[in-house]
Amino acid sequence: MKNPKLDVLGLGTCNTDFLMNVSRFSDADDEVDIEKLRISLGGSAANFTVGVSRLGLNAGIMARIGKDQYGKYILSEFKRENIDTNRLIPIDEKTGMAFIAVEPEGERSIYTFMGANSKFKLENGDIALIKHSEILHITGMYIEVVEEASKYANTLSFNPGALLSSYGLDNLEQILKRTDILFLNQKEVTILTDMECNDGALKLVETGVPLVVVTMGNKGVTVYNQSGQIHYPANKLNVLDTTGAGDSFAAGFITSFYQKKGLKECLKAGNESAANCVSKLGALDMKYKFI
Repeated sequence: MKNPKLDVLGLGTCNTDFLMNVSRFSDADDEVDIEKLRISLGGSAANFTVGVSRLGLNAGIMARIGKDQYGKYILSEFKRENIDTNRLIPIDEKTGMAFIAVEPEGERSIYTFMGANSKFKLENGDIALIKHSEILHITGMYIEVVEEASKYANTLSFNPGALLSSYGLDNLEQILKRTDILFLNQKEVTILTDMECNDGALKLVETGVPLVVVTMGNKGVTVYNQSGQIHYPANKLNVLDTTGAGDSFAAGFITSFYQKKGLKECLKAGNESAANCVSKLGALDMKYKFI
């Protein structure tokens, strides 16, 4: 089968999210009523890929789902979003799930079941689609998969998260050498480099990462490169739910980057995308299934 040429390909986790509105988080031996319970497409790669597709890019998703009702639901949602699903492969595992409790202030507590996500193995069809994509964005994936997939990227956008950041600079050295855009939050910079955020970001640029983008919550975002750094302040808004904010920021930034806009415009687009995300319940503001 001939692979389509994609603007952006998202590789990583796809889940069915169970979103719960609660008055407060539960303590040990405690019980809290769920005020609303909804089902939505989720997972970091899913959030990002839907984001860039809605912003006008030709996007595809590369992930593994189960041969169950939740896998069918995820597949149908991606198709509804006009996203290429040729490498969204159903396998004999349960679909990944995330159980997300959200407080009135927008803070969240998450329990994740990786399911089919944990069985991802790079196949020839995956490699072919990576080569046919202008930008590969990897998020929420295991180091062995990232190591292999990153070899074939034309432009690599990498969001390691806290888990992969904990491997440290030495273990991620080869991946970082291939990375064109690195997305981290302040905490993840420190985890990855064992340095204070600003010094750690500068260290990453020194090691050869062309663009290091550090999100700072309500303090805004800063991009570091060989020319220095550019800071963009956060939008003032009422936060309803922070789920998927980092993925939404990356989607806005990458869309503008693909459109060859300046870094300040990329930061602005990322901020606007993240602001739109946190002002709604759930990462994708989809037509939820209520249960």
